[in-house]
Amino acid sequence: MPAIFSVFQNDKNVIYGAAAVAAIAFGIGVYKLSGFSCARSEESKPSFVPIADYPDMRQYNNLMAKHLPPRLYAKLRNRKTASGFTLDKAIQTGVDNPGHPFILTVGAVAGDEETYETFAELFDPIIEERHNGFKKTDLHKTDLDSSKIRGGKFDANYVLSSRVRTGRSIKRFSLPPHCSRAERRKIEKIVTRALAGLKGDLSGRYYPLSEMTAEEQQQLIDDHFLFDKPVSPLLTCAGMARDWPDARGIWHNHDRNFLVWINEEDHTRIISMEKGGDMKAVFDRFCRGLYDVERLIQRQGHEFMWNQHLGYILTCPSNLGTGLRAGVHVKLPNLAKDPRFDEILGKLRLQKRGTGGVDTAAEGNVFDISNLDRLGFSEVELVQKVIDGVNLLIAMEKRLDSNRPINDLVPPYK
Repeated sequence: MPAIFSVFQNDKNVIYGAAAVAAIAFGIGVYKLSGFSCARSEESKPSFVPIADYPDMRQYNNLMAKHLPPRLYAKLRNRKTASGFTLDKAIQTGVDNPGHPFILTVGAVAGDEETYETFAELFDPIIEERHNGFKKTDLHKTDLDSSKIRGGKFDANYVLSSRVRTGRSIKRFSLPPHCSRAERRKIEKIVTRALAGLKGDLSGRYYPLSEMTAEEQQQLIDDHFLFDKPVSPLLTCAGMARDWPDARGIWHNHDRNFLVWINEEDHTRIISMEKGGDMKAVFDRFCRGLYDVERLIQRQGHEFMWNQHLGYILTCPSNLGTGLRAGVHVKLPNLAKDPRFDEILGKLRLQKRGTGGVDTAAEGNVFDISNLDRLGFSEVELVQKVIDGVNLLIAMEKRLDSNRPINDLVPPYK
């Protein structure tokens, strides 16, 4: 039985009869209304001065609002990428979501690879602030050689699970905020065909959301295997939840420790995970899987979005570069009470979340600790930062557990 989903289908809500005029007023190009067509061209839209369209963002707290003054909005408002993505589409999620209680959100998304060039005057300063000073002249580096990792086996008394994830986008297709149904379905076909070619411990099966029961979907969500239903306004306002659940799904290997999400926030999210503290094994499987998936996609004549400046191109500017988040669920009951905890994490370039994601609190003093940076560092460097940093946090926790001071362990650097 197919699942019953909450479907976000704004572009399918065709209004008939007298409501046709209202539908046209929302700016959707062509409607078929009771047997006739009603078309509207961009040229026929009323012309307003830019300040009349500028969002009221006086009380906002996101990077887009900070870096988009009225003058820049006026300069960029009428630009479009080759696929038709506009500035207003890029910033809609930030307009509808003025802030977040836990993190400083970006407030802008890309609709295609060209977005970062067409609207560079907005995205360059956002990227520089979000990625610790990474400038428009800087180059990114990639390194997926897992043999370079030092250590990586955490104390199992403290680390409950380990995970590494990233995103990948397929070149010449629009990104989820802007892609058509046909593009989304083609992406699903390309990726699932590649995943079907994985061998050995990476072999597995694809599960389309449209063929799951509601109970099966919820169980995968509860197991932290599947992305949640699109209730977050950060997703829905950006347009990423259109036509849900069409052409979305999850693939995982038979061992359930290598996963690929298809057509959520990005074309793909690739995840390696397992219980316990063997981060080195998790990263090794992650690198092998990424290499094989890319090779099998290239065999079909496709490739990932990548350039020397921004690395791997993804929907949210916060994930540019490596797109990598290496994290562990770790028990830190004593360190959590220390007023310096957040400062220590900042100096280690680490961040904490609840075990249920960015919007959740820690449960039983178990935190999801991961790397803060994505861009300007290689994958190997970021995973090593997590390994070294978490080992230090565990050393502090052990000291505090025996009522000994940790002053000499607190890092003095940023």
